[in-house]
Amino acid sequence: MEIFKILLYFSACSFGSATNRVLELSDRFLELRGESPWLIMFYAPWCGHCKKLEPVWNHVAHALYGTDIRVGRVDCTRFTAVATEFVVKGFPTIMYVKGDERHTYKGERAKEDIVGYTIRMSRSPVQTLASPQHLRDTVAQGDLFFTFVGTREGHLWEVYKEIAEEYRPFHYFYAIESTCMQDYTELEHNPGVMVFKDNSHYFYPVPEEQEMVENESVVNTTLNEWVNHERFPLFTKFTHGNLHQLWKIRKYLAITVVKETKTGRITTDEDAFRDMVESVIRDNRDKYHQHFQFGWTGTPDLANSIAMERLPLPSLLVVNASTMHHHLPQDPAHHLTTDAIQVFLDSVIAQSAPSFGGDSWPIRLFRVYYNAKTSLEDMWQGNPVLTALLFGLPLGFLSLICYSIWCSDILDADEEEEVNQHEKKE
Repeated sequence: MEIFKILLYFSACSFGSATNRVLELSDRFLELRGESPWLIMFYAPWCGHCKKLEPVWNHVAHALYGTDIRVGRVDCTRFTAVATEFVVKGFPTIMYVKGDERHTYKGERAKEDIVGYTIRMSRSPVQTLASPQHLRDTVAQGDLFFTFVGTREGHLWEVYKEIAEEYRPFHYFYAIESTCMQDYTELEHNPGVMVFKDNSHYFYPVPEEQEMVENESVVNTTLNEWVNHERFPLFTKFTHGNLHQLWKIRKYLAITVVKETKTGRITTDEDAFRDMVESVIRDNRDKYHQHFQFGWTGTPDLANSIAMERLPLPSLLVVNASTMHHHLPQDPAHHLTTDAIQVFLDSVIAQSAPSFGGDSWPIRLFRVYYNAKTSLEDMWQGNPVLTALLFGLPLGFLSLICYSIWCSDILDADEEEEVNQHEKKE
């Protein structure tokens, strides 16, 4: 009888066409969710970002159909008990839920990113590569991933598992026997840790055995730092979704700023400049990789917010992720060459390049002011009538209220003077 109620509940919760795999949930979800894994979108009908995410959410549900993960959504304006239980603070909020376990998704709102996150969260933090063919198939997918090679015991393995648990929402972590690696590459260390990315692979420089025995904290620190430094491609895309993770790698962020259209197109000149900057890091990886995380953004507003000015397109912006100081080449982009870019990067490393910004309170306040000003300018350019209504009407009412408060004494005084003058005449 209970099973029949649950099936009836879920059939009543489904919405849209028969092929739609998303479940529309209500307050009863709190009672019937069980221990199965769920991926839930908390939304509000009036939220524009929620409406934009809806078709993506349908594709996510189709991609996860056939797994044990159920995909649903909750209208938080109707079912406030669910929103309260899961402490929803904004819309849309995407959350992975399994029993009492809850994880909020903070990545890009694209189908591939959301599906990858959900699969990682539903599996063990460290998955097993069972054969050489399994390794080759995983490498062929082209995704960045880490793997532990060798016998799964000892301090290195324990630290690796802890790091895998921490970074599981963002990256894949595997383990493989050393015999499965014999036909693929020659191992530098056994046991060891490797990262596969950019059509290549790199080894974690394991400390000397005696040093590991005397000070196990060396492994904790060095492996954490190495994974943190290697967990992005050599030339990655900077977005609002991954920027908060990029700040944590404690490198200089070398951002190529271009303008990407809604269809993903970039002008020829900007594309050529981006390729030139990318060639610098690919040709000089050993020189710059330990200092810089290279990448590009097709959203100029992201870079403008950091620089607190409207940068020309294309541009090269270097940001110190620790201090929030930023650096800009003195020459415009169309005058830069690969040699000039290297001279600029060398001056940043030597701390001789002019720096701007920072993280002091005056700079923070100015950044808030700049972001508010640019947002208002963008609103005015996009829809001046709506912007005038949104800001003009409240200002008009505020002016009337202030006038009535400030001028009430004057009006009362004028009335008293008229009464006094009238009494004297009598």
